[in-house]
Amino acid sequence: MAFKVNCGKQIAVTLLGWGVALWVFFPIFWMFLTGFKSEVQAVSTPPQLFFKPTLSSYAEVFERANYWHFTINTVLVSVIATGVALALAVPAAYSMAFMPSKRTRSTLLWMLSTRMLPSVGVLVPIYLLARNAHLLDTVLGLAIVDMLTNLPIVIWMLFTFFREVPAPILEAGRMDGASRWQEMTMVLLPLALPGIASTALLSLILCWNEAFWSLNLTSSNAAPLTAFIASFSSPEGLFFGKLSAASTLAVAPILVFGWFSQKQLVRGLTFGAVK
Repeated sequence: MAFKVNCGKQIAVTLLGWGVALWVFFPIFWMFLTGFKSEVQAVSTPPQLFFKPTLSSYAEVFERANYWHFTINTVLVSVIATGVALALAVPAAYSMAFMPSKRTRSTLLWMLSTRMLPSVGVLVPIYLLARNAHLLDTVLGLAIVDMLTNLPIVIWMLFTFFREVPAPILEAGRMDGASRWQEMTMVLLPLALPGIASTALLSLILCWNEAFWSLNLTSSNAAPLTAFIASFSSPEGLFFGKLSAASTLAVAPILVFGWFSQKQLVRGLTFGAVK
């Protein structure tokens, strides 16, 4: 009887998991499907699941905009922002994890609270700072803003991962004469590599998907893929075929990268869960 109950629970959980996965995946599938429809088919009622596919929307997208220019900007912004964020977050998280003060917890909470601030609330001062520093419509300017936006999350995640590293291992390094720098780079970082990799991946995804600052701080030279998607909406209306094709081209690289990195991501997110 207990076996039947456990088996029924396992089947129910499996079905629930598949249901949630399909519910999350369906919008991506429908966007991909719509990219191969004509504009008439894209807005037809009821929606057409079976149709004769066409590449006209993709052809118009490539004719209208330089896709590779937007892609290169996105890669540069994401890599620079993630790299700088990690360079700043690793020593900060190390200090907070292994040399905490009475204000460490409140500092962490304060940093996390900055993520709750609506971006539009600080748009004007950041825009003016970027303009005065001649960083408007530049890859460096957008990368700095993305880095500062994601830095609290990166520090929080690294802090959590570092806390899972057994302190006696670090103490053994100190007894062998390791300096603080050697302790962090030669002992801590190799042990926490799965957590660092998952943090870098999350930061990369957040930078790739950032739209608000991309649309307000760039125009043409440094515009990333989020601006590329937005360029296919116009006062005349939304052209769903071309918009879906542009969106598919924009999300495809990060989806493929995330798919191949999912093992490392799961390993990092479960780092320290089993001892």
